[in-house]
Amino acid sequence: MAQSATEIESTKSLFELRGVIKRFGRVQALTDIHLHLERGKTTVIIGPSGCGKTVLLKHLIVLIRPDRGEVYFDRVRIDNLPESRLTAMRRRCGFLFQAGALFDSETAAQNVAFPLVQHTDYPAEQIDRIVQDKLAIVGLAGFGDRLPSELSGGQIKRVALARAIALSPEVILYDEPTTGLDPIRAEVINDLIIKLQRELKITSIVVTHDLHSAYKVGDRIVMLSHGRIVADGTPSQIRQSQQDEVQYFLQGRSDGLDGDLL
Repeated sequence: MAQSATEIESTKSLFELRGVIKRFGRVQALTDIHLHLERGKTTVIIGPSGCGKTVLLKHLIVLIRPDRGEVYFDRVRIDNLPESRLTAMRRRCGFLFQAGALFDSETAAQNVAFPLVQHTDYPAEQIDRIVQDKLAIVGLAGFGDRLPSELSGGQIKRVALARAIALSPEVILYDEPTTGLDPIRAEVINDLIIKLQRELKITSIVVTHDLHSAYKVGDRIVMLSHGRIVADGTPSQIRQSQQDEVQYFLQGRSDGLDGDLL
């Protein structure tokens, strides 16, 4: 029997959200989100501040659970699983937090080693080899003994990215990866996102308000507004969208978007 279009899309998807709704008090953060995120691709989620981008991202690894709706990872429903059963799924994912979230009192190498120490029984020599390899991938070979206070903002982001790939994940979730960086250092992060996706076949989900970054790294761009998906397409399709709400955001115009802004 031939598969339906929905079944084919589900097969290609690594993540799927079905009718996800989330409220925080009076704030409707997400409203009826239906979304397939394809494996091996880079999907960028854009939209004004407060529109639900990071809330959506955290639903993907069940840091937040929906009030209604369902979340699937590799065709297995995960939003209703207890914490004890989420560990295996989360090991397949890396998460790059907006500010890096490094441990201030530990060196770059110790920060990268943290998930390996926590989730594997590898001997110290093997962990050290993996750490040095991951630091080299992000262009920080020889920086392992530096504390976060001795690193620039861009270097902190790269150490955090090395930590995110320490367990060789299938997917990386990026929360505002270029925020706070000057254009040159932001471009280094963009290039690394592309490198990891192309060379390691990593699925990437990127939340950003940086349109240059979105256009450069994205295979697909999804735009949120007021907790709803208002546009979904390739970078070229988003740029050429005739929707007023999309163009207001792309042009940096505040009219029509004030309800989203915090």
